[in-house]
Amino acid sequence: MHVLVTGATGFTGGHLARALAARGDTVRALVRDPRRAADLASGGIELATGDLTDRAALDRAARGVQVIYHIAAIYRQAGLPDAAYRAVNAAAVRSVIEAAASAGARRVVHCSTVGVHGDVDHPPANEDAPLKPGDIYQVTKLEGEDLARETAARSGIELTIARPSGIYGPGDRRLLKLFKNVVRRFPILGSGQIYYHLTYIDDLVEGFRLCGEHPAAAGRTYILAGGEVTTLVELMTLIAGAAGVRPPSLHLPVWPFWMAGAACEAVCVPFGIEPPIYRRRVDFFTKSRAFDITRARTEIGYEPRVGLRDGIARTLAWYREHGWL
Repeated sequence: MHVLVTGATGFTGGHLARALAARGDTVRALVRDPRRAADLASGGIELATGDLTDRAALDRAARGVQVIYHIAAIYRQAGLPDAAYRAVNAAAVRSVIEAAASAGARRVVHCSTVGVHGDVDHPPANEDAPLKPGDIYQVTKLEGEDLARETAARSGIELTIARPSGIYGPGDRRLLKLFKNVVRRFPILGSGQIYYHLTYIDDLVEGFRLCGEHPAAAGRTYILAGGEVTTLVELMTLIAGAAGVRPPSLHLPVWPFWMAGAACEAVCVPFGIEPPIYRRRVDFFTKSRAFDITRARTEIGYEPRVGLRDGIARTLAWYREHGWL
C-alpha cells in the first residue's frame, strides 16, 4: 500500500506511520516542520512538508497514495480561540478528503474520538449512542465527522471514521499525570467508581490499519477501544501494583477542585497560560467512559491483544526509563 499519514509527529500518528512502514507499506507523512520528523525520515518514511490548512500542500502530499490516515488534530490547549479548533478539527477534514479524491485515493480513515458521545449515561456505549460533545475539542471533532461524511458522499471516495477511547502506551504524556498521582499516592477525587476505558497504542494502530484495508470498513464508523473496562479505582490499583506501591486510599470531594479549576481558567486562559488545575482535568474523576467494540470486532476483525496489566507495565517501564516518572 502507498499511504499518507497526517499527524505523524504526534504520539498516535507517529506510532501508526512507523507500524505501517514496518509492515512494508510505502508511507508518506505530512509534517509542518521536517526537523521534528527526523526519526520518521530515518525510518524510511517520506516527508511531505505542509499544513492541513494549505490545500496545495495537501494535494501534493496526496499524490499517488491509496489510503490517507487522517490523525492530525488540535487537542485541548489553553488560550486557543474556538476558530483555531474549527479550522483544523473540522474545516481541514473537508480539505483532506477533497485532496484524496482529486488524487485518486481509494479511502480516507478519519480519526475522531469517543468524546463525541460525551459522558456515557448507560455504559457501555456503541456507535449509535447519543452524541453530546462537552467542550470545543469534542464539538469540533463531531463537526469534522459531519463534514467528512458530506464530502465523501459528494466526492465518491470511501470513508471510515474511527473513534478511539483513551489512548496510552510508551511515549504518551496524556496519562502521565495519572501515573504520577498513583505513584505519589495523591488522593482520589470523588468515589472513583466511574468507568474508564483505555486503548493500548499497538491495538489502536492495528485498528486503524483494519479501517484502512478491510473491505467492510468502507462507509462505516467504529469505536476502537481496549478489551477491558475498569472503574477508575481498579485502574489506579493496577497502576499501583505495577509500580510496587500501595494504591491511593484517600478520597476528597470533587466540587472544591472544580471551583478552583474554574477560577484558574478565568485567570490563566485569557493570557494563554496553561492553568495549574482546570475543570476538564477534574471532570476526569466524574465522567464514565465505557464502550462496546462489538461492531469493529464482528465487521473488520478488530481484537485488542494487549491486556491492561501488560500495557500498564510497559507504559510505566517506559516512563521510568526516560525519566518521566
